[in-house]
Amino acid sequence: MLAARDEDALKRVCAEIRAEGGTAEYVVTDVSKETDVQYLADQTIDRFGGFDSWINNAGIGVYAEVMDLEMEDHRKVFETNYWGVVYGSTIAARQLKSVSGGGALINVGSINSDLPGPILASYNASKHAVKGFTDSFRIELQMNDEPVSVTLIQPSAIGTPFPQHARNTTGYRARLPKPIYAPEVVARAILDAAQHPRRNVVVGGAGKFQIFGSNAFPRLFDKIAATMADKLIDREKPIAEQEGNLYAPQGKDGDVEGRQRGRHFSLATAAGRHGWATFGTLAALSAAGIWALMGSRSRA
Repeated sequence: MLAARDEDALKRVCAEIRAEGGTAEYVVTDVSKETDVQYLADQTIDRFGGFDSWINNAGIGVYAEVMDLEMEDHRKVFETNYWGVVYGSTIAARQLKSVSGGGALINVGSINSDLPGPILASYNASKHAVKGFTDSFRIELQMNDEPVSVTLIQPSAIGTPFPQHARNTTGYRARLPKPIYAPEVVARAILDAAQHPRRNVVVGGAGKFQIFGSNAFPRLFDKIAATMADKLIDREKPIAEQEGNLYAPQGKDGDVEGRQRGRHFSLATAAGRHGWATFGTLAALSAAGIWALMGSRSRA
């Protein structure tokens, strides 16, 4: 069962799934409205008899410095990115805990759930909130012995049309910072979490390294992050203010890949699904962190 605001996009994606031999239905849904999310759940139960996995993936953003960010835009980001997750999680959990075998609740956050950064403050804050809610909700479900696994997926920069779809008031074309991963890398992580209980999954080795660096060397990371604005906007490509899909679909919402294409595999993410590889990944991250620390000291 697919859900989005853009019915044309939903029809197209459903047709593609059916052409490949799959079964797909859709419900036009604005996840910032609790009644819409409840209707989605009800229609899914009516059509399929229930569900064993629920994925909260809707996300919107605004490219703007905080002092230039309209409060209504800031609020709208939270209505979708945070409240959409809250509505979806609570409505899905009521269903999942009532069926034999329970199921999986999967919330898509971001590496920005753990990282600060410029230009996308409202988006980053909403993803911090998603992580805080998801972790707390997981604990409560465990406390009450509910048969629901709760996973937070934290993608690195993913080659979706996010920069094209986001609202942009900077005056310059938005872009994603490299390295970039393909959407299918996230899709594989989500599918794995639906099949195997996972607490959280960082998608992309670059994201794991950034989170490690932010936690281990926060002052150094802040200095590096302060230079990131030019990685997020291209000052050589001025554009008019871009409304984006913050308040309504803008078309082409069924597109999977954006202007920037990403790598189709992440060794670090694959390692997270295989215990034998996890130690090697942690060792590599630790070595990289020590190298970064020694380098910063030598430059001091």
